[in-house]
Amino acid sequence: MAYKTLFTIMSDPTAAAAPIAQAAALANLWDAHLDVLALGIDRTQTGYYYAGANAMVLQQTLQRAQEEANELEVEARKVMGEYDVRWGVDSAVVSIADMGRHVAARARFSDLAVMAQPYGDGRGIELEPALEAALFEGNTPVLMVPPTAPVKERFERIVVAWNESDEALNAVRRALPLLQAADRVTVTIIDPPTHGPERSDPGGALSQWLSRHEVHADVAVLAKTMPRVSDVIARQASDLDADLVVMGAYGHSRFREAILGGATRGILENAALPVFLAH
Repeated sequence: MAYKTLFTIMSDPTAAAAPIAQAAALANLWDAHLDVLALGIDRTQTGYYYAGANAMVLQQTLQRAQEEANELEVEARKVMGEYDVRWGVDSAVVSIADMGRHVAARARFSDLAVMAQPYGDGRGIELEPALEAALFEGNTPVLMVPPTAPVKERFERIVVAWNESDEALNAVRRALPLLQAADRVTVTIIDPPTHGPERSDPGGALSQWLSRHEVHADVAVLAKTMPRVSDVIARQASDLDADLVVMGAYGHSRFREAILGGATRGILENAALPVFLAH
């Protein structure tokens, strides 16, 4: 099993630099095809225009987005020309409110979407809905790449955040090519439930399943010694010098995590290393 079609977007050349570099490295390793979508985005919200707005204003915003898409396509082709992999570049003009539909339509025919970190200084507002569109509407696993993460063809030390959820199991299934290539995989469990199905052997069933796929994993059971689960995961990854975290995405609703916080949101906001996500 390998990833044969990779997907990423370019809405801002600076934000796209790290995802494209990482995606190209993986495409080289797996002899995969990399598709880049250059997005010219109309960031105005038409439904909230003042009463005097007219068709000329709408035309100007669309024209500006079209010019942006053309410039981004040229830039994407220039960047991809530096990599010795199979690639394709397409462009589209979208409104910010409808962007998710266009991203999902392309992501759903890829094996892995490689996306920029959506939160942080200077990040465009489009990065969060683009990542979520690939995950949910596109039903595609996402490799989120922070801007300072080193480029890896093969992730050597991987931390799997395991909580027995369907989302976590789906993430592990989707990440098998990465796990099989790793030197060390550590299944990390934080405060396992005392009455759960794995109460007597936390992570045992997952480790047995992984071993049959030639992934020999260690199991680490940790106490929640920090306020947020995401902080414990991040500390574990740092302690093990891991270069990838694999985890299920949004076990709670996105709205709840946006308002109250959650492991997915916390990791996406603060991760210093790539994170593999699936829902």
